[in-house]
Amino acid sequence: MSRPLPLALVQAPTRTFDEYAAEVRQLGQDRPHVRLVVHPELHLCERMEDAEPLDGPRDRALAQLAGDLGLWLAPGSVYERGDDGEIYNTAVVYSPEGRRVASYRKIFPWRPYEKTKPGDRFVVFEMPGYGRIGLSICYDAWFPESTRHLAWMGAELVLNFVQTPTVDRTQELVLARANAIVNQVFVASLNAAAPHGVGRSLLVDPEGNVRAEAAGAEATVLTDVVDLAAVETVRQYGTAGLNRPWAQWSPDEKPLELPLYSGVLDPARWAPEDRSL
Repeated sequence: MSRPLPLALVQAPTRTFDEYAAEVRQLGQDRPHVRLVVHPELHLCERMEDAEPLDGPRDRALAQLAGDLGLWLAPGSVYERGDDGEIYNTAVVYSPEGRRVASYRKIFPWRPYEKTKPGDRFVVFEMPGYGRIGLSICYDAWFPESTRHLAWMGAELVLNFVQTPTVDRTQELVLARANAIVNQVFVASLNAAAPHGVGRSLLVDPEGNVRAEAAGAEATVLTDVVDLAAVETVRQYGTAGLNRPWAQWSPDEKPLELPLYSGVLDPARWAPEDRSL
C-alpha cells in the first residue's frame, strides 16, 4: 500500500528562532500539503555557547510551534548541554501534537575540528501512517556503519542534517547516493546555504536516483512527495530489478566472522527490523 510523505527540505543559512518560526509558518501557508519540514545542521545555533539542556526553553518553543502549525518539524540539530556537563550536537524532531518525539546525538563529530562530545546510540522514530525515519548528522554519512544500522533498525528515509562549507561537499553527494543504494533507503542530505554552507542539498531514492537537488549555495526549498512503500518494493524486486542485498542469506547458512568488529555476521540477524506503524 502506498505511503506518500510530502516533505520540504529547506536549504537556508543559520537563523534566529524568530526567523525560523516565521519561515516555517510561511512555508506552511505556501505549501499546505507538506507534512514534514526539515532544516540543516545547527540551523538555530551558531556557537557552542548557545547550548541548552535538551528540555530547555528552545525545546519548549519548538514543540509549541510544531503543535500550533500541526506539522512534523525537524529543525536540524542544536547544541545540547547534557546532564553530564558535556556539549553535544543533537538533532531533534517534533510531532504535529507538539511533542519532541526523537533526539539524536551526533556519533561521529568531524575530528579534529568539532569539539562536541560524541553520542552513543542510533535513533529512528515513527511517523504513524507514513513510515520510520532515521537521523544522521553530517559526518556520520562518511561511516557506512551509521546508515546501515539505521536501515537495519527499519529506517526507510534517513535525514542527514549537514553544515558543510568546504570543498568535500562533492564527496558527500557521492556518499548520499551510495548510502541510499547499498541500504535501499531514501536519503535526504540537507546542507546549509551560504554563508554557513555550500548548499547542493539533494534527495535520493532507494535505487540511488536523485529526485531533487539544489544546484548551488543559495537559499532554496526542495519539495517532493516520497512514497516510503517504495523501500519495500525495491527490496522485494531488487535495485534495477536485480540486486537484493537484504535477502542475501539463507536461514541455514553459517555466520561469517567479522574480525574488524571482533564479532560475527549472523544471517539470522541480517535483515532489517520489522516496521510496526
